[in-house]
Amino acid sequence: MTWHEVKYQPEQTKTFLGSPSIVRLPDGALVACHDYFGTGCPRTSDGEEGLTSIYRSEDDGHTWANITHVLNAFWSTLYLHRGSIYLLGTSQQWGSIVIRRSDDGGFTWTHPSDEKTGLLFSGGAGHASPNYHCAPVPVLVHQNRLYRAVEDCDPLIWGSGFKAAVISAAVDADLLDANSWTMSNKLAFDPSWLPSKWGTLERPGWLEGNLVATPNGEVWNILRFHAHPIVGKAAIVNVRDNGAIIGFDPSTGFIDFPGGASKFTIRRDPESHRYLSLVNKVTDCKWPNQRNILSLAVSTDLVHWEIAKTLMTDDSGLTQEDSVRLTGFQYVDWQFDGDDIIYLVRAAYRGARNYHDANRVIFACLENYASYL
Repeated sequence: MTWHEVKYQPEQTKTFLGSPSIVRLPDGALVACHDYFGTGCPRTSDGEEGLTSIYRSEDDGHTWANITHVLNAFWSTLYLHRGSIYLLGTSQQWGSIVIRRSDDGGFTWTHPSDEKTGLLFSGGAGHASPNYHCAPVPVLVHQNRLYRAVEDCDPLIWGSGFKAAVISAAVDADLLDANSWTMSNKLAFDPSWLPSKWGTLERPGWLEGNLVATPNGEVWNILRFHAHPIVGKAAIVNVRDNGAIIGFDPSTGFIDFPGGASKFTIRRDPESHRYLSLVNKVTDCKWPNQRNILSLAVSTDLVHWEIAKTLMTDDSGLTQEDSVRLTGFQYVDWQFDGDDIIYLVRAAYRGARNYHDANRVIFACLENYASYL
């Protein structure tokens, strides 16, 4: 497999690369973004991580130009809507939910200074709730409405503190106007929902949800499920009343999902109507954080999943144990691109200090993806 590097970050900077997202523009150009984390990374005036860089490629991802930076943008999704690019995420780590628009291919962006210009839901002061969180997860268009998953981490405990929520707006609304958007109830994970056979888990909780339309037209939020040492599970939250109400049924809400312990993105193939995801399947339960293998997973019903193809593996020559510890092909954002799938990877690879603290953002393409379904 051939891949192309968008960004390399030296380890000495104590800065790492996160939250990759990518879109193909109508003019054929590719626009990508990522943010920065780590003790050495740029900080907002509140002392939080909150810088995103924007890149553009005019040659199908072979080379990339860093065209601008966006301050107070974190954990953000790029998506196209009615001729413009939008950047939807938080203002910083544990910040407000904000949205920006670019009308010139990503070179310049609006600024969310107030509720009329992109400040959608205000976060709390300091680490007081709400502590909004998300990732570059899909924006679903369904029955003339846009949907996206977010979380409020309250209390601020990674894993068990996440409350799932959904924000949504009409497709013809002014998306920079906070009045156009609604937020569902915030649903905390209840440990009593866990099957007793799973035993005691470490900070069980859900995060980084995917809004998807089911084959029968319902809307589900399928979330990454943190349930150490259990791996390979995801959680299904039901979305009702145009995104106003969400709920969870523990009798049907847990599914087997390869790579469910790490961030994933689910999209529906417009041709086969199958659901696809790029995932980090754990091959050995003694390594619950394994992310050194990236695979294509496929489902017909969003409940039953299987691996269709391995996309990336570690070729650095490390032992398996060291590879799991030092290598990660993770937090992948991807899009259908004609007969192909294009994807952007947060990669800890060849020189990273561990699998999580990525030193590269890389672009790759799976050609003729339908042949693997």
